[in-house]
Amino acid sequence: MATHWHPKQELESLGGHRSQPPKRASRVADVIKKELSLLLVQRVRDPFLRDISISRVTLSDDLRHAKIYYTVFQPEGKLAQVEKSLAKAAGFMRSHLARTLNLRFTPELRFWYDEELVEVERIERLLDDIARKRDEREQNS
Repeated sequence: MATHWHPKQELESLGGHRSQPPKRASRVADVIKKELSLLLVQRVRDPFLRDISISRVTLSDDLRHAKIYYTVFQPEGKLAQVEKSLAKAAGFMRSHLARTLNLRFTPELRFWYDEELVEVERIERLLDDIARKRDEREQNS
């Protein structure tokens, strides 16, 4: 019986498929997250940027592009202003990273609102509703 050729398995056997980012990129991403978090706490004066938290950072393999994921403590009506403030502060943050990190190229910073927290809250509400309805049915039985 002949075995079937599968391109994905072939790539994995040759080492062409990566299941996780390269170690250097993940280490640099961790350092960028820490530096930006400190910068937001210590040196940023914009009041809209005081209410955000850097949740995670991902870097491209060549370390030239960074996606900075952030959350806002109270996002009601502030999200648009936070995005504008981050766009204005991106150059300042990038120059700070250039001074503190010893990299050949300082990555271009792109900011993304991290909707993961909103999804977790939504799922928790759904689970609470399910538990409450189950308890009501058990009491009525």
